[in-house]
Amino acid sequence: MSVRFERTGPAPVPDHAVTHSVRMRDGTYLATDVYLPGTPADRVLPAVLVRLPYDKNSRYVFFDRLAPLFNDRGYALVVQDVRGKFRSGGRTLPFLREPDDGYDTIEWITHQPWSDGIVGMFGDSYYGFTQWAAVAAQHPALRAIVPRVTTVDFNAMSGLDPASTANGIGRPAWVEGTEYYAHHWVDNDAYDYEPDRRVRPALDQIEQAFTAIGARSAWFDLLAPRHTDILHALGRHPFDARPVPVLHCVGWYDNIGIPHMNDYLELASRPGWDAVQYLWAGAIDHENYELDLAPVTEDTDHAVNEAALQRMLPSYAGPALDFFDVFLKGVRPVSALHKVTWELGHADWRTATGWPPPESREHTFWLADPAAATGPRPGGTLAAEPRDAEDTVQWRYDPDDLVPSLVPDSFAYLRQHPDAGALADRDDVLVFAGPALCAPLDLAGPVTLDLRLAGTASVFDVYAKVLDLAPDGTARLVVRGQVSVRGGDGDREVRIECGHTGYRMRPGHRLGLLLTSSDYPMYLPCPGDDTNPWTAHTAKPSTQTLRTGGARPSRLTVTALT
Repeated sequence: MSVRFERTGPAPVPDHAVTHSVRMRDGTYLATDVYLPGTPADRVLPAVLVRLPYDKNSRYVFFDRLAPLFNDRGYALVVQDVRGKFRSGGRTLPFLREPDDGYDTIEWITHQPWSDGIVGMFGDSYYGFTQWAAVAAQHPALRAIVPRVTTVDFNAMSGLDPASTANGIGRPAWVEGTEYYAHHWVDNDAYDYEPDRRVRPALDQIEQAFTAIGARSAWFDLLAPRHTDILHALGRHPFDARPVPVLHCVGWYDNIGIPHMNDYLELASRPGWDAVQYLWAGAIDHENYELDLAPVTEDTDHAVNEAALQRMLPSYAGPALDFFDVFLKGVRPVSALHKVTWELGHADWRTATGWPPPESREHTFWLADPAAATGPRPGGTLAAEPRDAEDTVQWRYDPDDLVPSLVPDSFAYLRQHPDAGALADRDDVLVFAGPALCAPLDLAGPVTLDLRLAGTASVFDVYAKVLDLAPDGTARLVVRGQVSVRGGDGDREVRIECGHTGYRMRPGHRLGLLLTSSDYPMYLPCPGDDTNPWTAHTAKPSTQTLRTGGARPSRLTVTALT
């Protein structure tokens, strides 16, 4: 049965944009819009460049609405369709030409009559990556970047990179992160379709779509059947380039928040880079939905409601504009910037001299009473002290009865911000809970989980969700992490990085933890061995064993303000 799809082409260019065809070094022309303020023609301005693959004129990226905010602050805004997308020429292939194309576009900007020769870059996700690619190219006019909800290495998140497997611990196969290329990197247009999730192997789902479309994604073909290392292909790793000031804009609920925070922490530890690293971290997801407004209503959904979008834009662009005023225009001193500006969810915004805040410290909760973890709630215990006696509990993985994902689209997690309680009631899920809090517990930093595990399969996945268990019985996600474990004989110690957060656990609430071995369809079912999950025809049931207490107790470690 053929997959039905919707094709989306370029939207009209707005009247207040001037479109140019900018020539790259190989003769390819890229469609580029310039938004200028209504000032005298002889005025020269710094430029903010955005290079993206999602149609520079689409409502989705809303740059026609953003342009007045940049123009009113005295910046030219330059927005470009990357090579092979929408109105730009060239082959539709991500990543590889972005350093050269970024360099050539910056060079073009510096020769425009309205340019003062200074350029910054801005944008989310893939158009955060294009900033890192331009940093790698080292054009001298590039003076500052503001990468939002992004990472320097998207492909490493797919779960298909053998190099990402260290000491037998890797990543599960992330469906959204890999299918992205099959929707957005086929040709100049974008394609929306819903594959039949019952089809096995999973790769056949995408093959059906490519057949229906009449074209295919070369990058998906490189990534899903066999992993491709993009960073070596770029020539120079961006972190090895000349340092430039960076404002990292991270979302606590962003589904790529973990690698983005790792990028920030890596650069903050590097001599030369450390002095110019800044962090803005808010309780938002990848699509910029806010915890304070979750779940979203028709009146607060900025994706469809124009008034909601206009309310969102100042907080979206404001931190970048303040940053550019320091490093592009020089109208504010460096001392006006805080090294870290962060949101404590359910509380307020704060500043710090570093991350985690210097006044934070680790708090450890020890997994105990595992026999009760199979339910009913509250299940096992997150105890203040480790237990001397070793204990165990098992849970099953059944590829014919997979634990469902909480949301259909993890990029927009806070649009729904669902109650995870139904998952805790399944007999293939372990649940642990701490005591009801008498005072607020303000989480501010990394959350890690150290488990002693064994499995009957040679490869098994573990998904961890750290929850806020409310007095009314609802359970809301705070952070999550997942690993793919290469087993072997006996049990082993497994660390799961659950990312960073700023979140207030309020009085009366409990800290909760869920453990499962599937999360579908966000992640592909584990085959039970080293078979590629995209090409596997079958998956094997397995049983996992968790050990608590004793000499090497399993534990949850959070970072919280003292």
